[in-house]
Amino acid sequence: MSINRPAAAALAAALCLLTAACGSSSDDKASDSTTEAAASKTGYPVTLDNCGQKQTFRKAPSRVVVMNGASVAEVSTLLALGLGDRIVANEQGYGMSEVAGRAAAIKKLPTGDIKLNDAYDIPREAMLGLRPDLVLSVTTYGFDQKNGFATREQLKQVGANSYVSPQGCDDDPSKMTVADSYQLLRDMGKVFNVSDRAEKLIAASEKNIAAVSDKVKGEKKPKVMVLFSNMTMGGNDFSSVFAHGIVNDILAKAGGANAFESAAKTTFADLSKEKVAATDVDAVVVMSYNDPDPAAYAKKLFKEFPQWPAARNNTYVTLSDSMYLGPSNDLAVEKVAKMLHPDAF
Repeated sequence: MSINRPAAAALAAALCLLTAACGSSSDDKASDSTTEAAASKTGYPVTLDNCGQKQTFRKAPSRVVVMNGASVAEVSTLLALGLGDRIVANEQGYGMSEVAGRAAAIKKLPTGDIKLNDAYDIPREAMLGLRPDLVLSVTTYGFDQKNGFATREQLKQVGANSYVSPQGCDDDPSKMTVADSYQLLRDMGKVFNVSDRAEKLIAASEKNIAAVSDKVKGEKKPKVMVLFSNMTMGGNDFSSVFAHGIVNDILAKAGGANAFESAAKTTFADLSKEKVAATDVDAVVVMSYNDPDPAAYAKKLFKEFPQWPAARNNTYVTLSDSMYLGPSNDLAVEKVAKMLHPDAF
């Protein structure tokens, strides 16, 4: 005879009332106390609700795979937390970093020596062959079976947990803020039982950002263009221009505003040369994605649009990982603020 779960629970409760067989004995209490004490001491188990899926960690992961996803946030977060030795394969890298030594540290990480797919990421069979116990993906795309990736369920079947970074559940980075960078740090802190390190990094970042924001408070907010250098994402001449996302939060904290915020509702605006020329741009932030000379791109822009106040005043800064999701947003806030409001520093 099969009994459904609620009925079985009710039946067990009724039997406990009628007999002494399953009372709350001192042995049961001792067992519960021992379990709680062990969990408190080790920090495990840890359960995260990630994109509607519960991921339970019974110990710190030791074979971590970091998928590409055109991000560097996940690998940078692990390195910032001192967890680089847990990575068995990393496919992320911007080639540059605002943090001294980080780009070199990322380059030294193992890649798993696997053949990547057309999206420059890890296909299913290769992923399973790496024997991971944790796989990090920027968005749910990295676990999409239709695109040849190992699904979260398939990973679970081989004993691997999976994690999608903040705002990656709906693949909508247009809503991303600096708080999401802190969430990523906190989640990895919990997973690896290094929450103290995560909280120290977050506190330092918040303190730095607050100090910068206080210096530029009340200042006029210049209009800033933020874009990736030498990158095409759409059909127009300028398709890597940010309209929304974490960059807007960084600009606001630095005393600026996005010149192209109204140009699109998505993260990126796909703009014609005419639209860009018709917009007043007071300053430019060029983000480098494996571009060895982003400053050359800024100078090329100023030559193409000499009417911009930014071009007349040569107002630009080149950044990479600190301007996007990751543990170093305070560096971007400071560098952008110093560009926009040099007299405040």
